[in-house]
Amino acid sequence: MKKTKKSPPKIGIIGLGIMGGIMAETLIKSGFNVVGYDIEASACRRLKRAGGQALKSISDVVMEADTLIISLATSMALITVFNEIKNALEQSPKKLIVIETSTLPMSDKEFIAKQLDLPGIELFDCPISGTAARMKDRAWTIFVSGQEKSCRKIRPILAALADQYPYVGPYGNGLKMKLIANHLVAIYNVACAESTIFARKIGLDPQDVLDIFGPSPVIGTGVMRLRMPFMIDRQYTPPTMKVEVWQKDMQVIGDLAKSVGCPLPIFNATAPIYTAAMAQGLSLSDTASTAEVIGQMAGLYDEIKK
Repeated sequence: MKKTKKSPPKIGIIGLGIMGGIMAETLIKSGFNVVGYDIEASACRRLKRAGGQALKSISDVVMEADTLIISLATSMALITVFNEIKNALEQSPKKLIVIETSTLPMSDKEFIAKQLDLPGIELFDCPISGTAARMKDRAWTIFVSGQEKSCRKIRPILAALADQYPYVGPYGNGLKMKLIANHLVAIYNVACAESTIFARKIGLDPQDVLDIFGPSPVIGTGVMRLRMPFMIDRQYTPPTMKVEVWQKDMQVIGDLAKSVGCPLPIFNATAPIYTAAMAQGLSLSDTASTAEVIGQMAGLYDEIKK
């Protein structure tokens, strides 16, 4: 008897912004059937152009999907979305895998777990380290947390999005690991800005600094290779990460550190640089624009470039 080829699961994506949109497009290119919803009409049109189906409501996506991916930017959006998901599932119970990828406070992750404590629901906390630009190079790392035995069910989806998707423990550990990553990125980004300005002030070409140290297994980092070209060219758009969005992540990291009584002196020293960037009109620019703040402090730049 001939075996029928099993069709891939239907993926629903709620939140089709920068990250959710690139996930949708990548999954479609990998052969997945993708449906989605976003409050922004332009995001829904982008999904349609990519070959997906934009539905009219969150509940429509919940009912259509076998696996649901959530990508949201704010706590307010998350609360609204998960209230609607819970209502839909209570009215029409079904089996559903939920992959939550947002970087938001731990209290939000706990809220999600309570909302989806329902029969047939398998919940994973899977924040993503990386930008939309780095996804094209398969340079994302997806921190997978939840029931380890169930992880095999989502591996084909994760494998379509990234080469690195380590399992990091129980639900919630994904967010914790992402915050450690962002803690380091906050420091590395400002350190690269300092090095760029320092090099210029002492008469070196910062491009030479990047060419020599960028590939170094000791000094070079992905942040250096990604952000120093912005700093060298003083060109901060289109952004890979907006300063105003990064401020949200900085707040989440700081609040978690305070809640567990952990001092972060180096991280805290970078915070005024990002705040100054906001004050100087760089909120929509790439976080590499911290080099403009330090350049002005050093008397190197007379005007801010965005």
